[in-house]
Amino acid sequence: MKLLARTGLAGLLTCGALLAVLGVAQRNDGDGGGGTGVAAPRGPYVALGDSYTSGPKIPDQTGTPAGCARSSRNYPAVVAKELGIKSSEFRDMSCSGAAIPDLTAPQSTEDGTNPAQTSALSTKTRLVTLGIGGNDIGFSSMLTKCVTTGALYKAAANLTDISDKAPCKERYADDGASKKIRTAGGHLSQALQEIKRRAPEARVYVIGYPAILPSDGSTCDRKIPLAPGDVIFLRDQEQQLNAMLRQRAQAAGATYVDTHTPSVGHDACSPAGTRWIEPLQPSSPAAIVHPNERGERGMASAVLRTIGA
Repeated sequence: MKLLARTGLAGLLTCGALLAVLGVAQRNDGDGGGGTGVAAPRGPYVALGDSYTSGPKIPDQTGTPAGCARSSRNYPAVVAKELGIKSSEFRDMSCSGAAIPDLTAPQSTEDGTNPAQTSALSTKTRLVTLGIGGNDIGFSSMLTKCVTTGALYKAAANLTDISDKAPCKERYADDGASKKIRTAGGHLSQALQEIKRRAPEARVYVIGYPAILPSDGSTCDRKIPLAPGDVIFLRDQEQQLNAMLRQRAQAAGATYVDTHTPSVGHDACSPAGTRWIEPLQPSSPAAIVHPNERGERGMASAVLRTIGA
Protein backbone atom coordinates (compact mmCIF):
# COMPACT_ATOMS: atom_id res chain seq x y z
CA MET A 1 0.00 0.00 0.00
CA LYS A 2 1.06 3.64 -0.39
CA LEU A 3 3.14 5.23 2.31
CA LEU A 4 1.12 7.48 4.63
CA ALA A 5 4.13 9.47 5.68
CA ARG A 6 4.50 10.76 2.14
CA THR A 7 0.92 11.17 1.08
CA GLY A 8 -0.64 12.01 4.43
CA LEU A 9 -3.73 10.09 5.46
CA ALA A 10 -4.26 8.99 1.87
CA GLY A 11 -1.25 6.72 2.18
CA LEU A 12 -2.49 4.94 5.31
CA LEU A 13 -2.28 1.45 3.99
CA THR A 14 0.62 1.52 1.61
CA CYS A 15 0.87 -2.17 2.11
CA GLY A 16 2.68 -2.65 0.08
CA ALA A 17 0.69 -5.30 2.76
CA LEU A 18 -1.60 -5.62 4.27
CA LEU A 19 0.08 -9.48 2.58
CA ALA A 20 3.06 -11.80 1.50
CA VAL A 21 3.48 -14.66 -0.94
CA LEU A 22 6.24 -17.18 -0.68
CA GLY A 23 6.97 -19.45 -3.65
CA VAL A 24 6.87 -23.25 -3.45
CA ALA A 25 7.47 -25.75 -6.14
CA GLN A 26 5.39 -28.37 -4.40
CA ARG A 27 1.98 -28.08 -2.83
CA ASN A 28 1.50 -28.82 0.85
CA ASP A 29 -1.39 -28.50 3.30
CA GLY A 30 -1.56 -24.76 2.67
CA ASP A 31 -3.13 -23.85 6.00
CA GLY A 32 -0.20 -22.02 7.53
CA GLY A 33 -0.53 -24.09 10.66
CA GLY A 34 2.73 -25.94 10.70
CA GLY A 35 5.84 -27.05 8.87
CA THR A 36 6.00 -28.51 5.40
CA GLY A 37 7.62 -31.75 6.45
CA VAL A 38 10.76 -30.97 4.42
CA ALA A 39 13.94 -29.10 5.24
CA ALA A 40 13.63 -25.32 5.23
CA PRO A 41 15.19 -23.66 2.15
CA ARG A 42 18.53 -21.95 2.66
CA GLY A 43 18.49 -19.68 -0.34
CA PRO A 44 18.93 -18.03 -2.69
CA TYR A 45 15.99 -16.01 -1.34
CA VAL A 46 14.15 -13.18 -3.10
CA ALA A 47 11.62 -11.02 -1.23
CA LEU A 48 8.87 -9.32 -3.24
CA GLY A 49 6.06 -7.11 -2.04
CA ASP A 50 4.64 -3.79 -0.90
CA SER A 51 5.15 -1.65 2.21
CA TYR A 52 3.86 -4.26 4.66
CA THR A 53 6.86 -6.25 3.46
CA SER A 54 9.38 -3.42 3.07
CA GLY A 55 8.80 -1.85 6.50
CA PRO A 56 8.82 1.93 5.89
CA LYS A 57 10.29 4.10 8.67
CA ILE A 58 11.49 1.08 10.68
CA PRO A 59 15.24 1.63 11.26
CA ASP A 60 17.53 1.09 9.56
CA GLN A 61 16.22 2.08 6.13
CA THR A 62 18.39 0.48 3.50
CA GLY A 63 18.68 -0.53 -0.16
CA THR A 64 17.90 1.22 -3.41
CA PRO A 65 15.93 2.98 -4.56
CA ALA A 66 15.40 4.88 -1.32
CA GLY A 67 11.78 5.47 -2.32
CA CYS A 68 10.97 1.81 -1.66
CA ALA A 69 11.46 2.43 2.09
CA ARG A 70 12.96 -0.96 2.96
CA SER A 71 13.99 -1.75 6.51
CA SER A 72 16.92 -3.92 7.50
CA ARG A 73 14.58 -5.35 10.15
CA ASN A 74 11.57 -6.19 8.01
CA TYR A 75 10.23 -9.73 8.04
CA PRO A 76 12.21 -10.89 4.97
CA ALA A 77 15.43 -9.77 6.67
CA VAL A 78 14.46 -11.61 9.86
CA VAL A 79 13.58 -14.75 7.90
CA ALA A 80 16.87 -14.62 6.00
CA LYS A 81 18.83 -14.23 9.22
CA GLU A 82 17.02 -17.05 11.02
CA LEU A 83 17.50 -19.40 8.06
CA GLY A 84 21.20 -18.57 7.93
CA ILE A 85 20.98 -17.27 4.37
CA LYS A 86 24.09 -15.38 3.30
CA SER A 87 23.66 -11.73 2.34
CA SER A 88 24.94 -12.56 -1.15
CA GLU A 89 21.99 -14.93 -1.57
CA PHE A 90 19.27 -12.57 -0.28
CA ARG A 91 17.56 -9.98 -2.49
CA ASP A 92 14.85 -7.73 -1.08
CA MET A 93 12.89 -6.25 -4.00
CA SER A 94 9.87 -5.12 -1.95
CA CYS A 95 8.76 -1.53 -2.42
CA SER A 96 6.34 0.80 -0.69
CA GLY A 97 3.28 1.45 -2.82
CA ALA A 98 3.71 -1.66 -4.95
CA ALA A 99 0.72 -3.30 -6.62
CA ILE A 100 0.62 -6.58 -8.51
CA PRO A 101 1.58 -4.99 -11.88
CA ASP A 102 4.81 -3.75 -10.25
CA LEU A 103 5.99 -7.33 -9.96
CA THR A 104 6.61 -7.49 -13.70
CA ALA A 105 7.22 -3.82 -14.61
CA PRO A 106 9.40 -1.01 -13.19
CA GLN A 107 7.81 1.03 -10.39
CA SER A 108 8.42 4.76 -10.07
CA THR A 109 8.78 6.11 -6.54
CA GLU A 110 9.37 9.60 -5.17
CA ASP A 111 13.06 8.71 -4.92
CA GLY A 112 14.10 6.43 -7.74
CA THR A 113 12.70 3.60 -9.84
CA ASN A 114 12.45 0.02 -8.63
CA PRO A 115 13.06 -2.60 -11.33
CA ALA A 116 10.38 -5.19 -12.00
CA GLN A 117 10.46 -7.20 -8.80
CA THR A 118 10.40 -10.59 -10.52
CA SER A 119 13.56 -9.65 -12.44
CA ALA A 120 15.54 -10.83 -9.40
CA LEU A 121 14.21 -14.39 -9.77
CA SER A 122 16.13 -17.16 -11.51
CA THR A 123 16.30 -20.92 -11.78
CA LYS A 124 18.68 -20.83 -8.79
CA THR A 125 16.09 -19.19 -6.50
CA ARG A 126 14.86 -21.51 -3.76
CA LEU A 127 12.67 -19.21 -1.65
CA VAL A 128 10.44 -16.31 -2.73
CA THR A 129 8.34 -14.08 -0.49
CA LEU A 130 5.69 -11.70 -1.76
CA GLY A 131 3.39 -9.37 0.16
CA ILE A 132 0.90 -7.68 -2.12
CA GLY A 133 -2.76 -6.97 -2.84
CA GLY A 134 -3.85 -4.12 -0.58
CA ASN A 135 -3.03 -1.40 -3.09
CA ASP A 136 -4.76 -3.34 -5.87
CA ILE A 137 -8.12 -3.16 -4.11
CA GLY A 138 -7.76 0.47 -3.02
CA PHE A 139 -7.80 -0.38 0.67
CA SER A 140 -5.74 2.70 1.51
CA SER A 141 -8.25 5.06 -0.08
CA MET A 142 -11.14 3.21 1.52
CA LEU A 143 -9.64 3.44 4.99
CA THR A 144 -8.77 7.10 4.51
CA LYS A 145 -12.32 8.02 3.58
CA CYS A 146 -13.74 5.90 6.39
CA VAL A 147 -11.48 7.70 8.89
CA THR A 148 -12.72 11.07 7.63
CA THR A 149 -16.32 9.89 7.88
CA GLY A 150 -15.62 8.44 11.31
CA ALA A 151 -14.24 11.71 12.64
CA LEU A 152 -17.45 13.46 11.59
CA TYR A 153 -19.49 10.64 13.10
CA LYS A 154 -17.76 10.91 16.48
CA ALA A 155 -18.19 14.70 16.53
CA ALA A 156 -21.90 14.40 15.74
CA ALA A 157 -22.39 11.57 18.22
CA ASN A 158 -21.46 13.94 21.02
CA LEU A 159 -24.42 16.14 20.07
CA THR A 160 -27.16 13.69 19.18
CA ASP A 161 -28.05 10.02 18.94
CA ILE A 162 -26.93 8.62 15.59
CA SER A 163 -28.66 5.52 14.28
CA ASP A 164 -26.19 4.80 11.47
CA LYS A 165 -23.24 3.13 13.18
CA ALA A 166 -21.46 2.32 9.88
CA PRO A 167 -21.72 5.37 7.58
CA CYS A 168 -18.75 4.31 5.45
CA LYS A 169 -19.95 0.75 4.94
CA GLU A 170 -23.06 1.93 3.14
CA ARG A 171 -20.97 3.95 0.73
CA TYR A 172 -18.59 1.12 -0.17
CA ALA A 173 -21.16 -1.67 -0.19
CA ASP A 174 -22.20 -0.45 -3.65
CA ASP A 175 -18.70 0.52 -4.76
CA GLY A 176 -17.62 -2.93 -5.94
CA ALA A 177 -15.24 -3.69 -3.07
CA SER A 178 -15.78 -7.44 -3.37
CA LYS A 179 -15.38 -7.26 -7.15
CA LYS A 180 -12.02 -5.52 -6.74
CA ILE A 181 -10.84 -8.36 -4.52
CA ARG A 182 -11.88 -10.94 -7.14
CA THR A 183 -10.12 -8.96 -9.88
CA ALA A 184 -6.95 -8.73 -7.80
CA GLY A 185 -7.19 -12.48 -7.28
CA GLY A 186 -7.03 -13.09 -11.00
CA HIS A 187 -3.99 -10.86 -11.32
CA LEU A 188 -2.34 -12.60 -8.38
CA SER A 189 -2.82 -16.00 -10.02
CA GLN A 190 -1.03 -14.71 -13.11
CA ALA A 191 1.78 -13.33 -10.95
CA LEU A 192 2.20 -16.68 -9.20
CA GLN A 193 2.46 -18.37 -12.58
CA GLU A 194 5.19 -15.92 -13.56
CA ILE A 195 7.05 -16.56 -10.30
CA LYS A 196 6.83 -20.29 -10.99
CA ARG A 197 8.10 -19.80 -14.53
CA ARG A 198 11.09 -17.74 -13.48
CA ALA A 199 11.91 -19.72 -10.32
CA PRO A 200 10.64 -23.27 -10.90
CA GLU A 201 12.62 -24.71 -7.98
CA ALA A 202 11.46 -22.11 -5.44
CA ARG A 203 9.16 -23.06 -2.59
CA VAL A 204 5.95 -21.03 -2.50
CA TYR A 205 4.05 -19.55 0.47
CA VAL A 206 1.32 -16.89 0.47
CA ILE A 207 1.26 -14.77 3.62
CA GLY A 208 -1.88 -12.94 4.69
CA TYR A 209 -2.09 -9.52 6.27
CA PRO A 210 -1.96 -9.13 10.07
CA ALA A 211 -4.95 -7.77 11.99
CA ILE A 212 -5.08 -4.02 11.42
CA LEU A 213 -8.28 -3.31 13.36
CA PRO A 214 -10.05 -4.98 16.28
CA SER A 215 -13.42 -6.69 15.99
CA ASP A 216 -14.79 -4.31 18.64
CA GLY A 217 -14.74 -0.78 17.20
CA SER A 218 -15.32 0.79 20.60
CA THR A 219 -11.68 0.20 21.57
CA CYS A 220 -10.24 2.44 18.83
CA ASP A 221 -11.19 5.82 20.29
CA ARG A 222 -8.77 8.47 18.98
CA LYS A 223 -6.15 6.03 17.70
CA ILE A 224 -8.14 5.54 14.52
CA PRO A 225 -11.41 7.53 14.55
CA LEU A 226 -13.86 5.18 12.87
CA ALA A 227 -17.55 4.60 13.48
CA PRO A 228 -17.94 1.27 15.36
CA GLY A 229 -19.68 -0.46 12.47
CA ASP A 230 -17.03 0.69 10.01
CA VAL A 231 -14.28 -0.91 12.09
CA ILE A 232 -16.09 -4.22 11.64
CA PHE A 233 -16.70 -3.48 7.94
CA LEU A 234 -13.03 -2.73 7.23
CA ARG A 235 -11.93 -5.74 9.24
CA ASP A 236 -14.25 -7.86 7.12
CA GLN A 237 -12.74 -6.43 3.93
CA GLU A 238 -9.28 -7.41 5.16
CA GLN A 239 -10.49 -10.91 5.96
CA GLN A 240 -11.98 -11.21 2.47
CA LEU A 241 -8.64 -10.14 1.05
CA ASN A 242 -6.84 -12.76 3.13
CA ALA A 243 -9.35 -15.41 2.08
CA MET A 244 -8.64 -14.58 -1.56
CA LEU A 245 -4.91 -14.85 -0.95
CA ARG A 246 -5.35 -18.26 0.65
CA GLN A 247 -7.52 -19.52 -2.19
CA ARG A 248 -5.25 -18.27 -4.97
CA ALA A 249 -2.16 -19.59 -3.22
CA GLN A 250 -3.60 -23.07 -2.83
CA ALA A 251 -4.84 -23.08 -6.43
CA ALA A 252 -1.30 -22.25 -7.58
CA GLY A 253 0.25 -25.01 -5.46
CA ALA A 254 1.50 -22.53 -2.89
CA THR A 255 1.21 -22.45 0.91
CA TYR A 256 -0.76 -19.77 2.70
CA VAL A 257 0.77 -18.30 5.86
CA ASP A 258 -1.74 -16.94 8.36
CA THR A 259 -0.34 -13.82 10.04
CA HIS A 260 -3.81 -12.65 11.08
CA THR A 261 -4.45 -15.20 13.83
CA PRO A 262 -1.22 -14.58 15.77
CA SER A 263 -1.71 -10.81 15.45
CA VAL A 264 -5.21 -10.73 17.01
CA GLY A 265 -5.02 -8.42 20.02
CA HIS A 266 -1.99 -6.66 18.53
CA ASP A 267 -3.89 -4.40 16.11
CA ALA A 268 -3.45 -0.63 15.71
CA CYS A 269 -5.97 0.07 18.49
CA SER A 270 -4.20 -2.09 21.10
CA PRO A 271 -1.78 -0.75 23.75
CA ALA A 272 1.53 0.68 22.53
CA GLY A 273 3.57 -2.03 24.23
CA THR A 274 1.82 -4.89 22.45
CA ARG A 275 0.64 -3.58 19.08
CA TRP A 276 2.05 -4.83 15.78
CA ILE A 277 0.43 -2.05 13.74
CA GLU A 278 0.92 1.64 14.51
CA PRO A 279 -2.12 3.98 14.68
CA LEU A 280 -2.44 7.54 13.32
CA GLN A 281 0.05 8.78 15.92
CA PRO A 282 2.80 6.12 16.01
CA SER A 283 4.59 5.47 19.28
CA SER A 284 7.28 3.37 17.56
CA PRO A 285 9.27 4.07 14.38
CA ALA A 286 6.94 2.94 11.60
CA ALA A 287 4.63 4.40 8.97
CA ILE A 288 1.07 5.18 9.98
CA VAL A 289 -1.17 2.08 9.97
CA HIS A 290 1.78 -0.15 9.10
CA PRO A 291 3.67 -2.84 10.98
CA ASN A 292 6.28 -1.72 13.49
CA GLU A 293 9.38 -3.80 14.21
CA ARG A 294 7.39 -6.00 16.61
CA GLY A 295 4.87 -6.65 13.83
CA GLU A 296 7.57 -7.51 11.29
CA ARG A 297 9.09 -9.98 13.77
CA GLY A 298 5.66 -11.49 14.37
CA MET A 299 5.10 -11.94 10.66
CA ALA A 300 8.55 -13.49 10.31
CA SER A 301 7.72 -15.97 13.08
CA ALA A 302 4.58 -17.04 11.22
CA VAL A 303 6.61 -17.60 8.06
CA LEU A 304 9.30 -19.57 9.86
CA ARG A 305 6.76 -21.79 11.63
CA THR A 306 5.07 -22.58 8.35
CA ILE A 307 8.22 -23.50 6.44
CA GLY A 308 9.33 -25.67 9.35
CA ALA A 309 12.35 -23.66 10.43
